[in-house]
Amino acid sequence: MWNLAWAVVLDSAVAGLLTAFSLIVAIGAQNAYVLRQGLAREWVGTVVAICAVSDLILIVAGVGGVGGLLTRSPTVLAAVRWFGVAFLLWFAVGSLRRARRPAALRAAEPAGDPTGEGERPGGLADDRLVGVPAAGSRVAPTRPAAPARHGRGRAAAAARAVAFTWLNPHVYLDTVLLLGTVATHEGPTGRWWFAVGAGLASTAWFTCLGYGARLASAILASPRTWQVIDLLIALTMLLVAFRLAAA
Repeated sequence: MWNLAWAVVLDSAVAGLLTAFSLIVAIGAQNAYVLRQGLAREWVGTVVAICAVSDLILIVAGVGGVGGLLTRSPTVLAAVRWFGVAFLLWFAVGSLRRARRPAALRAAEPAGDPTGEGERPGGLADDRLVGVPAAGSRVAPTRPAAPARHGRGRAAAAARAVAFTWLNPHVYLDTVLLLGTVATHEGPTGRWWFAVGAGLASTAWFTCLGYGARLASAILASPRTWQVIDLLIALTMLLVAFRLAAA
């Protein structure tokens, strides 16, 4: 009985880990900004902490808030479940398309606006759509920032990290709604272990991306690397969609 209980817990946690990784590991504005800070060694701890804690808050909101609301309405639960399946399949197809034309992750260079995404109205950063053409792609060398006051530099870096996370409409669909929907089908206890796995994935990813940027820059600059990543993401999304449809 004890082994069976832990097997169920582990299954839910691994499901959360894989699902969250599939959503987080993508070429996007937030990841590019964390990479840039890591390459420049500027306020890496602050940026990583803000991104990770923000994700944890959103994960808990999705698993607790959305999950709690859905369990009270079987009709809405069924509708959202199939919406989740459709979204996962759409995400998998998008990953397969990206794998056919792989891009490389490049360090983002903020320029004046709080998000570093001046071309998007309102500074909304699309965390899934920022990429670099595959041909000749390399991580752009990042020059150290001009001397600035200690507090001002940290505040600016923190403001950008907050903007990249909270002003991105996709984060509410991916982290809150989608993870909340998938977690609901893990059961009353399993959904929180699902959240633990998702939180570990988020924290591990941002930590490795920020502090390991200089070591991994050459790897992340390779379109072939992102082709493999996108194929793995597509496979994971298909498996999660099947799991959700069969729940």
